[in-house]
Amino acid sequence: MGSAILEDVVPAHGDLAVARRVIDAAGEAVRLLADSLGPEFTKAVDILKAAKGRVIVSGIGKSGHIARKIAATMASTGTPAHFVHPSEASHGDLGEITRNDALLILSWRGETTELSDLIVYAKRFRIPLIGMAWNPESTLLKAADVALVLPHVREACPHGLAPTTSTTLMIVLGDALAMALMERRDFSLDAYRNLHPGGSLGRALIRVRDLMHGADELPLARKETPLREAIAVMEKHNFGCVGLTDGTGALAGIITDGDLRRRFDQNLRDAKAADVMTKNPKTVRSDQLAAEALALMNDKTITQLFVLDPAATSAGPVGILHIHDCLKAGLR
Repeated sequence: MGSAILEDVVPAHGDLAVARRVIDAAGEAVRLLADSLGPEFTKAVDILKAAKGRVIVSGIGKSGHIARKIAATMASTGTPAHFVHPSEASHGDLGEITRNDALLILSWRGETTELSDLIVYAKRFRIPLIGMAWNPESTLLKAADVALVLPHVREACPHGLAPTTSTTLMIVLGDALAMALMERRDFSLDAYRNLHPGGSLGRALIRVRDLMHGADELPLARKETPLREAIAVMEKHNFGCVGLTDGTGALAGIITDGDLRRRFDQNLRDAKAADVMTKNPKTVRSDQLAAEALALMNDKTITQLFVLDPAATSAGPVGILHIHDCLKAGLR
């Protein structure tokens, strides 16, 4: 009964038709934008990369919302950026903008009156100005040092009024600038993690070296060591294992609690550690993601991994990672 009532009120295909029309319009507009890019885009990236201060992004209305997002994306990908509201700028917030900064101003038509004080301020103090609008003859783009001209497309709104396709173009072009800057700066995965320490993203980017126990905590013994002494090392460090090294210091094997339990009924009084050890134990590199190490431990049903440093001159372990370290860090 309820479904029949809904069908009477809303045509079954009407909403989907609208959605597809809007998405098709946005897709076509983005393709036009990609085809229209040229040297001015590279000049804009040059200016933003060269700024010794921050990238100040501004716009009003829907353009302002997009400007906030662009500033946030740049800031999180290695380009210091900050949003300044044009109206607030006219009432004192111009003081947030320095000669070391670069301005990126968004306006669909390029004639937004609230932006005039920002434009004048940029010209007065020779602050590089990048404008983003569709009309190359607009006040904004004529004043800009670099004009990023957007394709002049119709809004997806049935009346051609509500900012829809235009804001899509702005956000896409802003993302393109942010990503170009990210690559210019060679912004690494570790740098990305440093700016995103919270939540699932931060946890996913944790490296083994961030969680491992260092050299001073390593449960190690020579493989020729009497088994009873190797067990004493295991008990002292409380990792449930002891690593066994050869004459060069390289990891030759491992003895775990499980290895000892499986040999409980054997006479091991005079045994050497090498008689009991598992050869060629699984290891992990210090620069690997901790999530990869956790996956390896889960796959092999083990609870610890000795850590090797790919850059070290010695082949010996530099740390140890326990599965509990990964779980405490929130990895699953």
